Amino acid sequence: MSELREKSVGPLYAKVKHALLTSILEGKRQRGDRVPSENELVREFGVSRMTANRALRELTEEGYLVRIAGVGTFVADFKTKSPLLEIRNIADEVRERGHAYSSEVILNRKESASTNVARRLDIAEAAPVFHTLVLHKEENIPLQVEERFVRPDVVPDYGSADFSKTTPSAFLLKATPLHDAEHTVRANIPSEQIRNLLHMDKREPCLLVERRTWSNGHPATLAFLFHPGNRFELSGRLRP
Repeated sequence: MSELREKSVGPLYAKVKHALLTSILEGKRQRGDRVPSENELVREFGVSRMTANRALRELTEEGYLVRIAGVGTFVADFKTKSPLLEIRNIADEVRERGHAYSSEVILNRKESASTNVARRLDIAEAAPVFHTLVLHKEENIPLQVEERFVRPDVVPDYGSADFSKTTPSAFLLKATPLHDAEHTVRANIPSEQIRNLLHMDKREPCLLVERRTWSNGHPATLAFLFHPGNRFELSGRLRP
């Protein structure tokens, strides 16, 4: 009996599919790379050809793979997308793609604002701010590190939120009215901590979104959203 059969719970095709998807989301298989054929998957995972076929077929239907008759199956021109001109709950985005969302709370505390954070939030230097650092995952693959600073006088309940059960965005969208937002996008060489959390190579750039939001005329939050640049893209559409 194969290792897959011994350790898996649930349909075998889903386990084969997850193994292939993980290799794509982690960047181990790049655009245009050939993936194993049905026969190769049968030998590698010890499953039936029908099981291997279903795994490949579903990944093709979801846009991760391209199957060319008589040639083979290849990784499609795919990157995880997120809307640039909208503020959405990242957990909802992942689930809408039919994938499992999970997260890890790295930091959640109240502290004194640095000079830069104080300036961006229009508060006095060393004034209290809530500071959170959350790792968001798609299919258990690191997708985004969210570092967020929040003014306690604008969102007083933020410090008591349980971010193991909800996301900062989901909480904020319910807790306070959002009246304005500012986005800045740039390439960034992340810190060692961010790089390790996102499983990125040294000196590999990430895609950084800086986002400020306002509520009732006051800056409310300052967020730094880090994404692996080689497997993530932002998109937006403006309708005047």
